[in-house]
Amino acid sequence: MLFTPEVLWNGLVWPLVRLVMFISIGLLVGNILEGLRWTRAMGKVATPLIRMGRLKDISGASFALAFFSGVAANSMLSEAYDKGELSDKELVISNLFNSLPTYFLHMPTVFFIAAPFIGNVAFMYVGLTLLAAFLRTAMIILWGHIALPSDGCCGSISAKLESQEPRSISAVLTVALKRLRKRLPRVIFITIPIYTAFFFLRSYGVLADFQTFLSTHLSFLSWLKPEVFGVAAFSMAAEFTAGLAAAGSLLGAGTLSPRDLVLALMIGNILSTPMRALRHQLPYYAGIFKGKMALKLIICNQVLRASSLIFVIVIYYFMTR
Repeated sequence: MLFTPEVLWNGLVWPLVRLVMFISIGLLVGNILEGLRWTRAMGKVATPLIRMGRLKDISGASFALAFFSGVAANSMLSEAYDKGELSDKELVISNLFNSLPTYFLHMPTVFFIAAPFIGNVAFMYVGLTLLAAFLRTAMIILWGHIALPSDGCCGSISAKLESQEPRSISAVLTVALKRLRKRLPRVIFITIPIYTAFFFLRSYGVLADFQTFLSTHLSFLSWLKPEVFGVAAFSMAAEFTAGLAAAGSLLGAGTLSPRDLVLALMIGNILSTPMRALRHQLPYYAGIFKGKMALKLIICNQVLRASSLIFVIVIYYFMTR
């Protein structure tokens, strides 16, 4: 591949600038909100859920913030973890707890991309993925209720915040910028090399070869219609939009029923999990969390996500036979 200035700018430099910029903004917003003592107020949005899951107020605040910015929400958790306000287990559960608002953040985009290709079937597809997101949240709350102590939740941070006097805006901004300058070098020195490596791996076809290898070893899906198998493989080996285009074509020709189309897209969604983790989550998480913890959070997120989708697909398959 010829790496012209235009290719490097559009494929590497500008995406990196945007990625670092949004992570930096997330860090800054998280620090400002914490400095203004808004974590308790924001945490009230999810109070019933965090009480059931035995999570802390900072987890509820991060949950509320995740409806607007996943970067800011994770940055808030990372700051709390670095200061010892969250244990390893609490960080993992809190991060997974944010999967529902993170899904809502992207759901409109998914729907409005899918609708032109597959029409009304988009409602069923998005509805099933939404059901899987609710299921994940229920599983996370149950896990927290079982695994976390009841005496450490919903108050340890609240009491501390209530005892502190409010700060001025200028003081909060000064502290927030100081923390940003401290953490930004880590974001740059970790995120940029990882993103750059995957850019060149993709450019030289390494990722495409890996995707092709995965898509050609789907014999365990032989119980499905061949067309379903094809759409699932295409959705995984290419981008989501490409899978939708193939599915829409088959649906329009009457080759696939709406049920088969939903199954194909859901299966493709699951099979794309490894590549989604490598291409999208790894550079982003590595810039916010420390190495081992970033990898742990990515694995937990993707395993839980795939498991919930599999469960929903199985139920849908047998209910629509």
